[in-house]
Amino acid sequence: MRIATFNVNSVTARLPRLLAWLESSGTDVLCIQETKCSAEQFPHAELRELGYESAVNATGRWNGVALLSKVGLDDVVLGLPGGPDYEGVQEPRAISATCGGVRVWSVYVPNGREVEHDHYGYKLEWFRSLTTAVAQDAAGPRPFAVLGDFNVAPTDEDVYDPAVFAGLTHVTPAERAALEALRGAGLSDVLPRPLKYDRPYTYWDYRQLAFPKNRGMRIDLVYGNEPFTKAVTDAYVDREERKGKGASDHAPVVVDLDLDR
Repeated sequence: MRIATFNVNSVTARLPRLLAWLESSGTDVLCIQETKCSAEQFPHAELRELGYESAVNATGRWNGVALLSKVGLDDVVLGLPGGPDYEGVQEPRAISATCGGVRVWSVYVPNGREVEHDHYGYKLEWFRSLTTAVAQDAAGPRPFAVLGDFNVAPTDEDVYDPAVFAGLTHVTPAERAALEALRGAGLSDVLPRPLKYDRPYTYWDYRQLAFPKNRGMRIDLVYGNEPFTKAVTDAYVDREERKGKGASDHAPVVVDLDLDR
C-alpha cells in the first residue's frame, strides 16, 4: 500500500496537477490538507473517475482536510474529538478513516502565527487534544498513522538555517514539546528520504527563490504506531511535484507499506 500526505494549498487551484500526480504516483491513500474549498466544491466526481473514494472536512475558503482512498474508506470521523474552538468554531483541521485495514488521520495543525498571538496558544491546545484523541489507536494492534502538515519542524536539522527562525513559531520549545508528547502516545516519526540534497524538506516559501535555493523546512510529517512503522518499506519526499508553474508550496510525503511483513 502506498500512503501519502500533501498540503495542496487549494484543491481547486491545484486540481489538474493533483489528478496528474495521483495517476503517475500510484498512491492508494492520500491525506490532503488546506483544501481551501467547501465540502460542496470538493472534486469528488473527478477523483471518482480515477478510482478514489473521498471524504472531506471543509467549510470554505480557509483550512480544510480530506482523505482519498482506492482501498476502502470506512468509519469516517470529521473533526478532532474534544478539540478546541477558535473564535467560536471548531475549524476543519482533522479527518480520520480506515483504509485497507490502516487507520489514518489527515491533520492540518494550526499555524500559530506569532508566539504572542492567541493563535499560538490555540495551536498548543490543539496539539494536546490531538494527543488525547489518538492515544487509544496509537497503542492498539492495528496499523495507525497521523499524517499531515504539523506546522512544526521537529529539530533544527529540519530547517535550512535555525538562526533565521529564532523567536518565530514552528521551532519553539513548546511546539517541539507538543510533538514529543504526541510521540509519547506511541507514535514514531517516519523520516522520509530526500530525492535531492541531503535533507527531506517538505515546504519552501514562494518568495525569495526559496525553492531553487533549497531554503526549506520539514513540517509535513508521518507519525505511525509500531504496527505501521514495522510495515514501512520506503518513505520519500516527492520534491519533483514542488517544481513548475502552479505548484503548491509543499511537496508530497510518500510512504510504502508491506502489511504482510
